[in-house]
Amino acid sequence: MGLQTWRDARAGELHLLVLALMLAVAAVCAVAFLSDRLDQGLRRDAAQLLGGDAVVASDQPTPAAVRELADKMRLRSVQTLNFPSMARANEDQGGGSRLVAVKAVGSTYPLRGSLTLKDGRQVGAPAAGTVWVDPGVLSALGLKVGDPVLLGDATLKIAGEIANEPDRGAGFMNFAPRVMLAQSDLAATALIQPASRVTYRFAVIGPDQGQGTAVQQFTAQTRQQMKDGHWRGVRLESLETGRPEMRQTLDRATKFLNLVALLAALLAAIAVALAAREFANRHLDDCAMLRVLGQPQRRLAWVFTLEFATVGLVASTIGVLLGFLLHYGFIALLAGLISVDLPAPGIWPVLLGLGMGMSLLLGFGLPPVLQLASVPPLRVIRRELGRPKVGSIAVLLAGVMGFAAVLTALSADWRLGLVATGGFAVALGFFALLAYGAVLALRRLVPQAGAPRWLLLATRQVAARPAFAVLQVGSLSLGLLALALLVLMRTDLIESWRAATPVNAPDRFVINIQPEQGPGFRANLDGAGVKDYDWYPMIRGRLVAINGEAIQASRFTEERAQRLVEREFNLSHSTALPSHNQLSGGKWTPEEKEGVSVEQGLADQLGLKLGDTMRFDIAGVLVDSKITSLRKVDWGSMRVNFFVLYPRADMPELPVSYISAYRSPTGEGAATALDRKLVNAFPNLTLIDVSAELQQVQGVLEQVIMAVQLLFAVALALGVVVLLVAAVGSRDARTREFALMRAFGASSALMAAVQRAELLGLGALAGLLAGLAAQALGWALTHYAFEFEWQFKPWVLIGTTIGGAVLAQLAGWWALRGVLQRPVVQTLREADTN
Repeated sequence: MGLQTWRDARAGELHLLVLALMLAVAAVCAVAFLSDRLDQGLRRDAAQLLGGDAVVASDQPTPAAVRELADKMRLRSVQTLNFPSMARANEDQGGGSRLVAVKAVGSTYPLRGSLTLKDGRQVGAPAAGTVWVDPGVLSALGLKVGDPVLLGDATLKIAGEIANEPDRGAGFMNFAPRVMLAQSDLAATALIQPASRVTYRFAVIGPDQGQGTAVQQFTAQTRQQMKDGHWRGVRLESLETGRPEMRQTLDRATKFLNLVALLAALLAAIAVALAAREFANRHLDDCAMLRVLGQPQRRLAWVFTLEFATVGLVASTIGVLLGFLLHYGFIALLAGLISVDLPAPGIWPVLLGLGMGMSLLLGFGLPPVLQLASVPPLRVIRRELGRPKVGSIAVLLAGVMGFAAVLTALSADWRLGLVATGGFAVALGFFALLAYGAVLALRRLVPQAGAPRWLLLATRQVAARPAFAVLQVGSLSLGLLALALLVLMRTDLIESWRAATPVNAPDRFVINIQPEQGPGFRANLDGAGVKDYDWYPMIRGRLVAINGEAIQASRFTEERAQRLVEREFNLSHSTALPSHNQLSGGKWTPEEKEGVSVEQGLADQLGLKLGDTMRFDIAGVLVDSKITSLRKVDWGSMRVNFFVLYPRADMPELPVSYISAYRSPTGEGAATALDRKLVNAFPNLTLIDVSAELQQVQGVLEQVIMAVQLLFAVALALGVVVLLVAAVGSRDARTREFALMRAFGASSALMAAVQRAELLGLGALAGLLAGLAAQALGWALTHYAFEFEWQFKPWVLIGTTIGGAVLAQLAGWWALRGVLQRPVVQTLREADTN
């Protein structure tokens, strides 16, 4: 068996098969190693990252019943408040300002872990009158430890520089630097206003180091209270539920990486199946001779099984090692997202890689090879005997189904796995059906009389072997489909993340402007030459009923709808329809007291229609309104937009703050000067420099894109392997046919033209089919897995058709090079021995 494997390896008959296995295992293992280490790191630091053994988070002060329950059960607890605001330096220190993430903590903070400062001290809550700050605050404001910092109406002393905050959020990217103060100083800042957005987090821990019985009882009873009391905007987080927002960015990146790994594995399955078929065809005569010499079927089956198992184990092991090295590339490219020390990987990715490689080889490669054991001895004199039988197709289909189940189970998102594998299965049937129809139509499309000889010979050769043509077109189409889909994901989906903001889009958003501050604020904008800015009142309200029926999240099946009804809405009012909004239904009637306009997407999500009534709870005041118009909102316009808009000029009975969005002055230093002037004049407002934040987001996305491109290169190499294997699979048949035609007098130039016509035709057909399937599968992936907008692109069909023809021609040239230049006698002898 070892000698047989060595001979096959030296003859080059296993090279493409081993290469396909190595690349597929490397792609899958790279993603598996990364995911495994991230998961281990999150589990390791779960309690610290969460802030306790259980946390009750809400957008209103923590319900008194929750506090009483924690006291009754003698649990240690701490209350923290989180909200964005502006930190400022004194005028004599430059007067700079910076958007910061304020965190007010109780005296028992932190419950788990420790807050570490850059000087090495491990501390808790800051003392009254002092703050801990991130290094970004010091660099942005030009301050140092010991200097004062202005926060709202309060002046606080910087007592230390934060090195590690245990419950910051898994060490992943946070766009605003932290300012941490004691809760006792919060009132002096006057930052909490009626319409302020604050997240309240009430964390508890049990008496032991684990999540003991007391915490479990607290969690169960709190969850029951939330259900019985229909608490809105309150959620319970525990070590089991975790905090999904901590992994949102990496989850999105992992989903892209998983898609590429899935496509790489599917490409490898195609390459392995084609390479194994070619391997079996080349060994038919050898096995027939061995049968003549008395070798039993069982021994032949055992020899080939051991050979393929050995090859699969070696190739998979090398693939695992390559995947291990490749995942370090991901970690380097995602360094801005992964700033925690990750633990060593476990054994699971290794087992996954080995299992994937062996299942690929044994499920797709072994079935055609095992038929060699049943080759009849008569093939020595009758070469038409012993060809692969129809029964092997059933085995291959079983392997495809099993492999699809494995891929779907291993994918991070079941929709992603199901769409990718199911789409490929449907595409395979689609390709086979259309390719067979095209082959049958060739004779009618190219008539016997009048057609060029090279075209006539090419079409007749294809029509004479319909099953072979269908196999070639199907394999080429699947390979091109994967490549086209990867290109679309790379260019379309990722480019949608990079969508440029409008040229004159606002780059400053200011919130929390109080009504009495409005005239002064707008006067400052006018004085700085700011024109055409957005200015809208903002009212916070919770949707409590639709058509008089109390609303509950459980009545909606979609997760986004459930989240929408659980959160508070930002409402507004205006007599004029915003210029960047477009009516999609109903009529906008200024000063319509009972009317309300709803964004079309929200209406679709909640099942709302014209004439329905909505009831909002606004600071304890119930407001009923009828939907009289629907609006389409361009959320990418970087303008102020609202889900719900009242067509009224004033609503004095409701608490209100204002929001403004404007394009900052373009002169040198003018934007910074205006920012400083506004923040100093109105300490309570929150000014957000959107351009800086978007640059940070763009940097994160660029890292994700680079990581996807790294794995994309592996999948691209696999696609080329598929095309090469498909071309090599036709080498022997073409060699024999060309030798016979040249023996009957056909010139080398004519044979070259026939070869080009056949390869270009089959490649163009495969590319066209792949383009059609890529459009359909791309729509399904963007709609069900990635939730992006999708548009049909005619250029994809043109690109895949031309690309398929060119790639098929190049792969065919590489596989068939030298065939036409050999002497006819030598070619006939080689064809006879093969």
